[in-house]
Order: sequence, then C-alpha cells, then structure tokens
Amino acid sequence: MKLFYSPGACSQAPHIILRETGAAFTLVKVDLGQHRTPEGGNYYELNPKGQVPLLALDDGTTLSEGPVIAQYIAEQADRQDLLPPVGNFARYKVLEWQNYITSELHKSFSPLFDPHFDAATKALFIEQLGKKYKWVDSRLQGLPYLTGEQFTVADAYLFVITGWAPGLGVDLAGLANVQAFLGRMAQRDSVKAAWEAEGLAKAA
Repeated sequence: MKLFYSPGACSQAPHIILRETGAAFTLVKVDLGQHRTPEGGNYYELNPKGQVPLLALDDGTTLSEGPVIAQYIAEQADRQDLLPPVGNFARYKVLEWQNYITSELHKSFSPLFDPHFDAATKALFIEQLGKKYKWVDSRLQGLPYLTGEQFTVADAYLFVITGWAPGLGVDLAGLANVQAFLGRMAQRDSVKAAWEAEGLAKAA
C-alpha cells in the first residue's frame, strides 16, 4: 500500500492507524501547493480532488477520504479494538464520532486555512470551534478516549485535527480534558513514529 500524505495534514490520522496495525506501507509526500508527487507527477491524475490522504492498493485501486481509509485499514488488519465489528453497537459510537469530527470540526477549520476569508469571518469560525470543543471536552470527562477506555480510529482523527488549533487562533488551553487527551495521545508509539516519518518538529 501507498499512503499519499502532506506533513501535519489530516492524512496523518490514517498514517497513525497504519502504524497502530503494523501494516506494510510506503509514504508518498505530496506537494499540495503544486499538486506534485516526489517524482514530479501530477497528483490530480491520481486523485482528481487534489487532496490528501489517498491510499493506493497493490492492485492499483485507490481510496480517498481519511475516515474511510482508517476504517479500511482497521478492518483489513482485523483490529476490532480500533473499530468494532458490524453489529456491535460500539462500532456505531466510533463512527458517530468520525462523522462529527468530519462535519463539525474538520470542516470548521477549513476556512481558517483559506486566505480568501477575511478576519471577521475567521473569527466567527473560531468562536464556533470554541463552543464545539467545549462540548467535546465535556464528553471526555473521566474518559481516556472518546468512546471509553479503548483507543479507536476516531481518537487518531480528533488528535490530528485538534493539533491545528494553536496555530490558527483557536484557544483550547482551558479545556482540561481535551488537553489531557492530547498529552495522552502524544505518548503513543504510533503517533511518535508518524511525527518522525513526516519530519515534524514534535518528533524531536
């Protein structure tokens, strides 16, 4: 398998899950500014969306959208701790979180990266994110992970997305449960390995 990624982007979530499962894979860094692969190829030819992540399988087929890629990886590895099996209600609680993170958090961050949005518009999204994270903080009360004692694919996604907050003006310093979660996640071997492989300063 090949995982097309950009350092620190949302592609880091399935990257962490690949590390968790011990699956054999190759990382391919994408220049999202030029939409080029390391060999100079046109990334749009691989993924017309122009976004990461993209998972390319050995037979040449591809899969995009981070939450779906993470689901695929967990199921291919038969890691029911990362995503419980079909029919188990715990599975749907994990997928419920995946959907919330995608629609309410991830997409609320997107305008903060866009230079076309003015300061007032960005301030509105920052305010909304603050409210949403207060709710997330309340759900983490007394729990090490989103759905309880077990780390799942949803925790990797929340961790990566939330890592964007400080650099984009979203102040989460007062949310003790979120901060404890981030600290707990940062100690996982899979996270440390992903940081190192992506060449991020946090790996130092």
